[in-house]
Amino acid sequence: MSAVGRHSRILRTVVEPVPDAGQDDDLATALYREFGRPLLAFVITLTGGDRLWAEDVVQETLIRAWRNADKLDREPEMLRAWLHTVARRIVIDGWRSRRARPQEVEEPDANSVGVPDESDRTLAAMMLYEALQTLSAEHREAVLQTYLHGRTVNEAAETLGVPPGTVKSRIYHAVRALRRSLRERG
Repeated sequence: MSAVGRHSRILRTVVEPVPDAGQDDDLATALYREFGRPLLAFVITLTGGDRLWAEDVVQETLIRAWRNADKLDREPEMLRAWLHTVARRIVIDGWRSRRARPQEVEEPDANSVGVPDESDRTLAAMMLYEALQTLSAEHREAVLQTYLHGRTVNEAAETLGVPPGTVKSRIYHAVRALRRSLRERG
């Protein structure tokens, strides 16, 4: 069947009065089959990718088309434009209503109010401190100057009174030793 024939058959179903309940289902099915997927793709972009909301909008749009079947234009492009306009208005109303009312939140249970737990950070700091103690004094000082005091290699070299290359070498070997030490500690 040609596209024109198919459209006119579907549009006849959409526009002609429905004598019994069986044809109500045919009308709804025809609307969804013909316009559901393209309309859903259009509405997903309007809803910012919220597929569930988009499906609700498509359903509401097709219900409105079904309710207004006797008033719809028979031209497929006019019907498509009408559906897109209705869907866009439903989405706009949804955005407005979401902005108008505050977001719902549950009251926290007084017995379950959490206190931030710093035990993991404290444990990690203790393990790092112990691992630093295993380094030689030169390596430990190079790590302290660069990583903990935030100095550049050149600034650390000036503070320690050694060439920058020496600081780089000490940091390299110190970091490798720290990794080994921390890996052994788990």
